[in-house]
Amino acid sequence: MKRPGTDLTIVAYGRAVINSLKAAQLLEAEHDVSVEVVDLRSIRPLDEATILASVRKTHRVLLVEENKPFCGVGAQLAYLIQEKAFDDLDAPIKRVSAIDAPAIYSAPLEKEQLPHPQRIMKAVLDML
Repeated sequence: MKRPGTDLTIVAYGRAVINSLKAAQLLEAEHDVSVEVVDLRSIRPLDEATILASVRKTHRVLLVEENKPFCGVGAQLAYLIQEKAFDDLDAPIKRVSAIDAPAIYSAPLEKEQLPHPQRIMKAVLDML
């Protein structure tokens, strides 16, 4: 757990954690939204207990990753959460991932392809 919160859980790993923490800070400062950020730290073993406890606490979850959305870690996490904590959810599980397009080799465009705090913030606000 990188940051406690009460309104929504963000589950992320790698660099997506840094952007999720920035988004959580902005959401609290600008919108009075309390976001819990869970850093997976590892994919295998996966800390299911922490993920599920956080989802059961906040009742909403946003999965953030830099991978493409098809068959990624986020898809597996969405399955896990809906399988084991579906009745605890007050909203559908949402995901923010890399835009599903060929790799971009332009630095300014790559910044838009990967999740960034503004995209994460928009997803959170859409869920609330």
